[in-house]
Amino acid sequence: MNEQSGQVGPSILCLGRLYCDVLFTGLADLPSLGREIFADDVTITPGGGAFITAAYPAAMGRPTGLLARLGLDPLSLALEAPLAESGVDLGLLERSAEAGPQLTVAIVRDGDRAFLSRRASGARPSTFAQALGAPSSRHLHIAEAATLFEMPDAVSAAKERGLTVSLDPSWDDTVIHHADFLALCRGADVFLPNVEEAKAITSLADIDRALDALTAVFPVVALKLGADGAILAEGSSRIRLPAPQVEVVDTTGAGDAFNAGFLDAWLRGGSPEASLTAAIACGSRSVQAVGGSTALRAG
Repeated sequence: MNEQSGQVGPSILCLGRLYCDVLFTGLADLPSLGREIFADDVTITPGGGAFITAAYPAAMGRPTGLLARLGLDPLSLALEAPLAESGVDLGLLERSAEAGPQLTVAIVRDGDRAFLSRRASGARPSTFAQALGAPSSRHLHIAEAATLFEMPDAVSAAKERGLTVSLDPSWDDTVIHHADFLALCRGADVFLPNVEEAKAITSLADIDRALDALTAVFPVVALKLGADGAILAEGSSRIRLPAPQVEVVDTTGAGDAFNAGFLDAWLRGGSPEASLTAAIACGSRSVQAVGGSTALRAG
């Protein structure tokens, strides 16, 4: 999708679950049953792929809306202030008692992390149809396949309204190996997996063959390779770019930041190489701070 120079960018709607992320850092070891260990620090921040992906374009000045549900419990309500400070449009955020608490505890050690999460109620916000019908809406980003499995009409509903659609599978053991995974995702314009997700979804260990299988379904595939950069595949065309060497503090949300950079550039009509460059830049920025969107507040 192209945008004419000087025009306000299209509104990106980011659909997915919203979490309270509690990230423990400064650990000498990982916890085990029957033992208590102590972290040097803890960061509490809004999380979930939908919010993190929305936060980066919002910081770039692009109108971006969060299409999610937020509980009314104390933990959920504590997110209200940082959500408002992010600049993301919260007008489509559904607030409901049954939507929380929704929590992810992350243990970060040596640049890697482990997660323990709790989901609450369903993923579909009551504002979904309203959001797709808004005159400013141009693109729907679905932040995890688990939400799409709960809302199998999401892609077709967006396409009927003339929106382009992107999807990050976001590894979930309950759906990643599902036989109907690709059939359910069909219609999405941009697919944004990491390399392990791509291999699992296609049941192909070879990256090139996995990309061939994915580009048979999706017009654009942006494959994340972590510290090795990324590959952009469109049909038989392949562009591979490296990632810069940066100090990795925490990789939580780096893939969602990558998505944001890619979509912002792609929706502006950026070239494949420019879009991939923007994606890698946002992902690299993210890993230099604790939490998926914390780097934005660092300036």
